Amino acid sequence: MRKLLVILLAVFSLQVSAQEKKIDIKKIFKFGTVYGAVNGGTSLSDEDAFSVTNGLQTSTIETPYDYSILFGVRKIKKFGYQPKEAFKNGTENSFSDAATLGLWKNKIEFLFQGEYKRQQGETYLDQHHFIRYVGTDGCTEKFCWKHFIVKVEYLEDGFADIKYFEASERLTYKTTQVENLTFNIGAAQRLAEPYGYDPLEEWLLSNGNLHYTELALQEGYTVVFDGQGGVEYRDPSGYQVATSTEVWEAVVIPEVLANYSEKKRSKLENTIQHSFVIGADYYKYSKKSWMHAWGNVMPYHYNAGGEFSYHEFIGGQWMDYSAGIVYGHWINKNLGVFIEGTYNKYWNREWHGFSAGINYRVF
Repeated sequence: MRKLLVILLAVFSLQVSAQEKKIDIKKIFKFGTVYGAVNGGTSLSDEDAFSVTNGLQTSTIETPYDYSILFGVRKIKKFGYQPKEAFKNGTENSFSDAATLGLWKNKIEFLFQGEYKRQQGETYLDQHHFIRYVGTDGCTEKFCWKHFIVKVEYLEDGFADIKYFEASERLTYKTTQVENLTFNIGAAQRLAEPYGYDPLEEWLLSNGNLHYTELALQEGYTVVFDGQGGVEYRDPSGYQVATSTEVWEAVVIPEVLANYSEKKRSKLENTIQHSFVIGADYYKYSKKSWMHAWGNVMPYHYNAGGEFSYHEFIGGQWMDYSAGIVYGHWINKNLGVFIEGTYNKYWNREWHGFSAGINYRVF
């Protein structure tokens, strides 16, 4: 919630200074949509598991049903190709939300959406919030400081294990050589955990293997030998978790390593990364055919030093980028094709989504 307040205050202040007028809250939220929904469905089917350690034993691995609880508020002008749905339930593929430019000019657009969901037995909290302002007033020159984009965004994708806060300030340039193509250039600031940090690196042996038993002992696990060749492994609470090395290594150790890594990562402070960013947006629409494409590249990142700087992990500069496309074309009155999706790479994280297909309308 604190992040959202910061975003709101920052962008509202920018609009006030740019337009030199008071904030009209009612006008800002006019034409916005507040929505909430609960969605659910069947997850993975139950699976039988067999064991012969102490005679034949059968158990059933059950995966609980999938569900999501979603709440949001949005004010984003629809592109021509977007359908007008009766209700928003959060399951729509709004790939265009990732576009740098919107259709509204000199107005605030925003999205605040949070979703708590269970997918294949794992629970996640997904969030996507942003405020965007595209300024075009008061200048007739092709390249002018009054043609700009300000966007502040917070993204958390639990399934992709990515979470960051980003702000960017860019100047825009609309070329005359290619109609509907706009370039942008500026700076971006991102606040995130130190991606690239490996908590297990200090436990690596000279031969590349991991000293996992020593790590488990440090975390409170114990190993008890009975003097007759038997062994018992206990967790920090003293409960038995394994009676063989095979189970210890295959079942317990992976959980120990995951919990240790998560604990060490959660103790680290977020780091801020200043980057140079360039991008382009293209949008052209007709009822028969449409193309909406965008891309952003961050080729240079300021190295502020520090033990957990991504520069230390990668050994220098790196390339972060994001791109998206929404394309549709009706070949004739019956047959149409479409493809849409987004792809993102930040630090050592990648996440993407896509959809493609053919429609045939029968008259």
